[in-house]
Order: sequence, then structure tokens, then C-alpha cells
Amino acid sequence: MKLTGHLKELRSRLVVCLLVLFVTIIVGIGLAPKLVEHLLNMGKVYGYQYVYLSPQELLMQYMSAALVFGIVATMPLILYQVWAFAKPGLTKRENRVFLCALIFGTICFCVGVYFAYQVMLPTMLLFLSTLENSAEVAAAISVQNYISFLLTIFIIFGSVFELPVLSVVLDAVGILKVKWMKQARRYVIVVSFIVSAFITPPDVVSQVMVAIPVMGLYELSIILCSIVEKLRRKKPEEDDEEREASEKGEASPEKEEASPEKNEE
Repeated sequence: MKLTGHLKELRSRLVVCLLVLFVTIIVGIGLAPKLVEHLLNMGKVYGYQYVYLSPQELLMQYMSAALVFGIVATMPLILYQVWAFAKPGLTKRENRVFLCALIFGTICFCVGVYFAYQVMLPTMLLFLSTLENSAEVAAAISVQNYISFLLTIFIIFGSVFELPVLSVVLDAVGILKVKWMKQARRYVIVVSFIVSAFITPPDVVSQVMVAIPVMGLYELSIILCSIVEKLRRKKPEEDDEEREASEKGEASPEKEEASPEKNEE
């Protein structure tokens, strides 16, 4: 295919993604009030009271929620279009790696968001609500800041849970080695606690609840990369065996064809 053909294909795939994104955003606008209300109710359980500082602030949060809903709902299609566009230029092995990374990457991101929703956010909101009781200050929480805080936590944990998929992809293309990951284990433990201290409230419980999953995901990455490397070493041996078998199969008919000639002589 010429360059113009690739550009036309890219344009058609972008048009499809944009149309689906537009439709999902429209659907999200209808669901946004319920979604924002549900997120606000998570804080009301712990005594949070909300205010909005500008007339359009609450409306903008509805639009933000609709946009996030549209992007999340369209993401599987976007990833498929990316894979379909790159597929002709990839080898069979690269296609398998790319497709598996897209599927399991989406699953891991959803698991990370669910973990943040069920485990981390209730702990964080509970701890932050106790600060109001220990100080003579009334909390007036902006709706925009509250929603932005929740969405940031969702994105952070969804991205952190992508660690196994990213490690396997880098190992499959030869950029990362299991030996390096094992040697860096002690440094990862320290870094995970430092990062958790920045993204969580300043209490030990929240930091440990973030650092332990990160270390667990790192160990899972080592296990998965070890399996990938074993399969990679095993495949050349199987290819050699198949090549030897095919050579023997080709040699045997030649012998059979030569024997009748000898009998005729």
C-alpha cells in the first residue's frame, strides 16, 4: 500500500473512533448527574459537605464525568483500531504480543480502578475526614477539587496495575531482563514506599496499602517475565526439531525413488 493509502486508512479509523466517542459522550451526559451524585455520596458517608465556588462549576463536573465516561467506553475500540492499523507491519509473534497486551492491559486497568474504588478511597476519605475533628476548622470542600481528587486516584491506580503487562511487553521485545528485575527488587521496595507517601494521605496505613500492591505487582511481573523467557528459549528448540523432522521426511522419499532405478539397472 502507498503512503496515501495508509493515510486514508488512518483517517477512516480516526473518524470511526471520533464518532463513537461523540456518541458515548452524549450517553455520558445523560448518566453524568447520577455518576457525580454517586461519587459525592462516597464522601457524604464520612460527613463531607460540598460547595461550588462558581455558577458553572457543577455543570463542568457533569461534562468532565461525561468525557471520562466516553473515553473509557471508547477505549476498547480505540485500542482495536490501533492494533488493526499496525497489524500488517508486524510479525506473527509481534501481533500476538500486541494483542495480548491490549486485552490484558485493559483488564489490569479496570482491576486497578476497582481496587481504588473499593479499598483505597474509603480509607483515604475516612482518614481525611478525621482531620476536621482534630482542628477547629469547618471544611467547605469544592465539588471540582473533590471530583478531580477521585479521578486522579482512579488514574494512578489504573496505571500502577499496568506494571505486569508493561514488564512482559518490554521483556518480550528484549528491552527488559528478569535478571535486572531481580537485582532491582530492593530498590523497588524503597521507591514504592516513597511514591505511596506522595499519592496517599500522611498516615502509615494508607502508605502500606499502596506499597504492598505495588510490590506484589512487581513480583508478579518477575514471574510472568520468567515464563515468557522460558517459552522464548523453548521455541527455538521446537523449531530445530521440526526442521530436522522435515529434512528427514524429504530425504526418505529420495531414497525410495532411487531404489526402483537400481532394480531396473
